[in-house]
Amino acid sequence: MAIISDTLAGIKSNPLALLGGAECVDQCFAAAGHVWRERVLTPARTMKLFILQVLHGNTAISHLRHLSDIDVSDSSYCAARARLPLAGVAAATARLCCDGGRCIDNAARWLGRRVLMTDATSVTTPDTPRLQELWPQPCAQKKGCGFPAVKLLGLLDLASGMIVQLTMMCLNVHEMSQLAGPHAGLRRGDVLLGDRAFCSFAHLALLVAMSVDAVFRTHQAQIVDFTPGRPHRKKGGKNGKRYQRGLPSSRFVRKLGEMDQIVEWSRPARKPPWMSEADYAALPDKLEVRELRYSITARGMRTRVVSITTTLLDPMRYPKREIARLYGLRWEIETNFRHLKTTMKMESLKCQTADGVMKELMIYVLVYNMVRAAMMLAAERQGIADVNRVSFIDALRWLCSVLAAHPKGSMPQLIINPSRQGRWCPRVIKRRKKEYDMMNKPRSQYAEPAAEKEVKD
Repeated sequence: MAIISDTLAGIKSNPLALLGGAECVDQCFAAAGHVWRERVLTPARTMKLFILQVLHGNTAISHLRHLSDIDVSDSSYCAARARLPLAGVAAATARLCCDGGRCIDNAARWLGRRVLMTDATSVTTPDTPRLQELWPQPCAQKKGCGFPAVKLLGLLDLASGMIVQLTMMCLNVHEMSQLAGPHAGLRRGDVLLGDRAFCSFAHLALLVAMSVDAVFRTHQAQIVDFTPGRPHRKKGGKNGKRYQRGLPSSRFVRKLGEMDQIVEWSRPARKPPWMSEADYAALPDKLEVRELRYSITARGMRTRVVSITTTLLDPMRYPKREIARLYGLRWEIETNFRHLKTTMKMESLKCQTADGVMKELMIYVLVYNMVRAAMMLAAERQGIADVNRVSFIDALRWLCSVLAAHPKGSMPQLIINPSRQGRWCPRVIKRRKKEYDMMNKPRSQYAEPAAEKEVKD
């Protein structure tokens, strides 16, 4: 935890202290090949304003003159931000993520293993022709009535909540085609936690080859039968191309307990669309996995029975109840996405160019990890084992205060949320929305003169 403490101790009135200071930030941009002349808004100062803007809820540019001692016009700041190369911003963000990785190593682990969560979410961008071309809006929306949507595939650490990797893609692109992003953040001995979209033979085989274990919810198309010695689907017919319907495709190996078994999966006959021929040919013919099922008795839960597929085959080291408890923690990634999109206001980005959108997302990752580091420090000081119980918005507000013109001294006691295991919160809202008609044509058409009949009325 010394890394976190030293990092946050130097933040007061200087957000660039998180990245090693202004000189270190300028070096990141110089190493990326960026050349600039002496001016008020150097890359380091521009990054400082960018961080302050995102930290305060992606506030308006005109607000920045009240948050910093740098007095520049809105147009100058926009031009300076546009000049920042993507490689330089990525290098500065990677520097924070590397330091955060060392913090993660000191965080609590699950049965001695580092657990990472992966899932996808989406954000919208301004409605410009170029952004519509790169990240088209949902096909159900009429042209001119929607916004370009960017799907984000995230890899987050379960213990600390920090973002390890964030991959951008179009809304209609499947997550499995972008596995290179999250796989780049995995290390030997990690455990990857995900939903049923990631559960396939090919993906499990790739993770096993990386010495990474997986805990996924079983795909809905996979038939699971816990009957010992039960038959399994075999090839039939003259050419061996037809399968027996209604039977599981996996071969029973042995029973580990009630609703807990080891089975053998076979490589599918068809190559997944997202995998190359060479990678598919390198997959093993057989793969042993563990299938288990448990029931949820808590009220208000939509799902009552959960089937899990995992490569954690040892029932003594990894009991069924621990795997079930671990999968129950997968919802933390949804909470973390809510912190990003709702609390930090990332759901609607503001930059109107492709490079600007990518830079904006990088700064969001940087600031989000900065808040998570503050939460880890608060948990250590206040004797809280679960970092997620520290109030995210309280940590965010504290960072905003220490970066203000008059910081309030050392870190105060942050709000600790009570343990809310099994909490039931129906998804309903009380406050009514405004009774306006939904937009069903481009806004420019609403400004056209009304028809003659409408004018007479």
